[in-house]
Amino acid sequence: MNEKPLIYKGRAASSNQVSRFDPYSREALDDGWGSLDEEAPPLRTEVSLDASKSVINYIQSPDLPFDRTLNPYRGCEHGCIYCYARPTHAYLGMSPGLDFESRLLMKADAVGLLKKELAHPKYQCAPIALGMNTDSYQPIEREYQLTRKIIQVLSEANHPFSLVTKSSLVERDIDLIAPMAAKGLASIYLSITTLDRQVARRLEPRAAAPERRFETLRKLSDAGIPTGVMVAPVIPALTDCDMEHILEKAHQAGARKAGYVFLRLPLELTDLFQDWLQQYFPLKASHVMSLVKQSRGGKTYQSEFGKRMRGEGIFADLLANRFKLSCNKLGMSGERTGFRKDLFVVPDFWRQKPASSQLALF
Repeated sequence: MNEKPLIYKGRAASSNQVSRFDPYSREALDDGWGSLDEEAPPLRTEVSLDASKSVINYIQSPDLPFDRTLNPYRGCEHGCIYCYARPTHAYLGMSPGLDFESRLLMKADAVGLLKKELAHPKYQCAPIALGMNTDSYQPIEREYQLTRKIIQVLSEANHPFSLVTKSSLVERDIDLIAPMAAKGLASIYLSITTLDRQVARRLEPRAAAPERRFETLRKLSDAGIPTGVMVAPVIPALTDCDMEHILEKAHQAGARKAGYVFLRLPLELTDLFQDWLQQYFPLKASHVMSLVKQSRGGKTYQSEFGKRMRGEGIFADLLANRFKLSCNKLGMSGERTGFRKDLFVVPDFWRQKPASSQLALF
């Protein structure tokens, strides 16, 4: 008997699939009371404290235009079914499925840790990319305001940063970001996957609607903040048809930078995404996955540098050419340039003075 999929309002995953580290698997069992046919109970978001000892993550990837990132939260309430960060929840002993979008962790000590790391004598200034793993402006940011506090720290130190988000909540912090942008210290990208509201609602259940993101781009641009658009991810036979239109609308809204990422399905994400396809787009499922495999050397994912973000083969090359032609036509660049590092300064009160071994006389 096929297990009835769990359908939670505002959630994209339909299961709490065990992680690759879990030695046990689970399956639904009929207890004789028809419990398998009942509607799923409400799934509330739970937030726990994260005990990280540092907040700046250093990376070495030729695919990325930055070498360090900062993520205030683990897990993401936006619940995007395609999110390549879902498998990271397995490191926490939780499921990349529903746990990823409902059991979140916040780095309560992020501000103190960031000040400590920036004040280290050996620290060398370079742009920090915020929210590269999970969205810095996901819904719980309204309450905890960690991202705003982090931007305040970066502002005090004149430290450059870039940020990618699917949320219009970034508008709240224009008062902090615009002055930094005027100094060449900030740029904001909006990630826009599709123009279809119904597809977006199922793909990214708790992210801002597509048209709302274009409105945010315009407000940021009008405030003098350099903006860009990430067409990410591009899902073959489902969202790729919107690529040119997204770029055009983003350009009209003031974006002058652009990038795209081909659908990435690492580890547990492959099964989660295929289950989602079968649930919402059963007639397209086999076509979508066929194109994915054609663009991934016969697999559902490639982890090699140079291929993981773009794919390979005829379809992937076609996407790359379409993107390049559209950007050339619109005059949009893919380079994240213009950040100043010479303004960086650590406020004296951040520096921890070593404790003296000399006892006080009085």
